[in-house]
Amino acid sequence: MRRAGLLAVVPLVAACAGGGPTAEPEPLPTGSPPGQGALRVVAAGDISDCTPELCVAADTAGLVTELDPDLVLTLGDTQYESGTTAEYEAEYARTWGRFLDITRPAVGNHEYETPGAQGYFDYFGSRAARDTDGYYSFDAGAWHLVALNTNNACEFVACDDGSDQQQWFAADLADTSSRCVLAYMHHPRWSTGEHLDIEAVDALWRTAVDGGVDLVLAGHDHNYERFVALDANGAEDPAGAAQFVVGTGGTDLRDFAEAPRAETANRFADVHGVLELELGRSSYSWRFLGTEGQVRDRGGPVDCG
Repeated sequence: MRRAGLLAVVPLVAACAGGGPTAEPEPLPTGSPPGQGALRVVAAGDISDCTPELCVAADTAGLVTELDPDLVLTLGDTQYESGTTAEYEAEYARTWGRFLDITRPAVGNHEYETPGAQGYFDYFGSRAARDTDGYYSFDAGAWHLVALNTNNACEFVACDDGSDQQQWFAADLADTSSRCVLAYMHHPRWSTGEHLDIEAVDALWRTAVDGGVDLVLAGHDHNYERFVALDANGAEDPAGAAQFVVGTGGTDLRDFAEAPRAETANRFADVHGVLELELGRSSYSWRFLGTEGQVRDRGGPVDCG
């Protein structure tokens, strides 16, 4: 399924602040050395919510197959309703499960409907970094990527200022030599969707902006919303981070709760689909592809900070 010759990935590394255990999952297939050619990434959250009559996750999985990515990022709530092992095996495994070898997941709140998100960690195995509470980082192509754990708005694994996760995130960003950085998590800091802004992840957002992150991906609200580059306070700033909400992977869509903001670059809640990213040596481009066969949003290239 993968295109050959575009991707070289170092082993994932995840460690608690001050040093801790590491998670080293099965590596992605190795292609050319980092930086040679663009990395094609597909991302979405809020995915597998099938009924006997309807399984939209199968349709979005079809889009992923057509795009033939090097890497798949899941943005939490990968399996409804509770993320049990049985649910994963019955639904996710037959849709997005076909991309398991190239998937690097982030955990959401529905996974924690099962105590300790056991079904999620069992299904994704070492890729999900159970030993380090589900947050980890890795290098792919010219980019550094960081998966964060916002679980139930950080109820089960803390993410506030000074928490182990926030300190680890800041240290990880300070340590990377990559010019281009992408972070992804389930709960968006900024949103005009049903849940609106998520204050609980403010420390992670501020850490991302202060640490030079270029892109932040999230799900949770069942719609698509792209913001312009924002500073730590959510004001437009070309030197800040651009946030994409992509909660369109397969569960029921929901309308927006308030009018678009000046910082909202594009939004819609009438189509499922996936975000495709082309991550180049020093820039990124994007397209949102809907299951109806249309490109609903596109842009770039945008230079990394």
